[in-house]
Amino acid sequence: MFRSAFDDNRVPLPLLITGVAGVAGYNALSYFQAKYPGQVIGIRQRDNWRLDGPGIVACNAEDREGLARLFDEHRFAAVLDCAGNCALRACELDPPLAWRINVEGVRNLIGVVEQYGARLVHLSIDLVFSGTGGGNHVEDDPTDPVTVYGKTMVAAEQLLVERLPQACTLRISLPMGISFNGHAGAIDWIQSRFKKSKPATLYFDEVRTPTYTDCLNRLCEAVLASRLAGLYHAGGPRQLSLYHIAQIINRVGGYDPRHLVGCPRIDAGPVPPRAGNVTLDSSKLAAALGYQPFHAWPYDDALVPTHPEWHFERPRDEPRGPDWLADVLYRNPLRAQPS
Repeated sequence: MFRSAFDDNRVPLPLLITGVAGVAGYNALSYFQAKYPGQVIGIRQRDNWRLDGPGIVACNAEDREGLARLFDEHRFAAVLDCAGNCALRACELDPPLAWRINVEGVRNLIGVVEQYGARLVHLSIDLVFSGTGGGNHVEDDPTDPVTVYGKTMVAAEQLLVERLPQACTLRISLPMGISFNGHAGAIDWIQSRFKKSKPATLYFDEVRTPTYTDCLNRLCEAVLASRLAGLYHAGGPRQLSLYHIAQIINRVGGYDPRHLVGCPRIDAGPVPPRAGNVTLDSSKLAAALGYQPFHAWPYDDALVPTHPEWHFERPRDEPRGPDWLADVLYRNPLRAQPS
């Protein structure tokens, strides 16, 4: 009898989430711990001592023995791998560190996952592309990253293809949600500049397909519970430049529009190099799921810029301010909170 990839519909537990210092991992940990209390552990790098709390364990991704001890203790049945050093400049300045975390970390994880027969879902990134091909990338497009970060993520993807083909890799774009330190995510960094009345410079021609973490959490849950294998693009349905994203944050947050500066990415300087249009076509994923897993970010078309000076417009009846920003940009009003 034919069995689909979604027959079981249950997340294997207990669950390990790696990389909880990042936006995707931090929001996933909160979501899964609320839904499966006592059955979810998150790990962070040992030197990130500020990130602490229930169910958070210090264990470096490249520490094979530490991972093995953690698996021995908890007997994880599934892993959501959100780990990786995504700091573009830091990766350019220290490629061996980027390789150790982003590639050797995955190699070590594969080893223990193989040993315990655990389900693995790995998050990769749209920056495996240079963005010079016009965007709307599909899974079969050749990768051509311009950054050390992107190159290490390609290497990690290839490791999974060779060593653990039953795993599922989701290439994501910008996950839009809160970060643990209020500075790590796209929204957090841009908003932190505006809050301090400092300029924020964003690029007209770096284009992404951002997603609410509310949607990404539910997607990861569905894929963990399935037997979906291989590579899938997991970008949102709305394409926005980094400048567009900053316009939205500026206007919705009610910040001084004069503090937003736009420029082409060629003016960014050589370190780090910037990608162009790396938008993802995620129709293969929607077809496999049988539904579109992402609402557009932002959820309301009225919050989407229509011209370069759009953020200067402030209709009197339009809500704005940091609380409103949290309600509609950090969180997806179209998604109910988990019970």
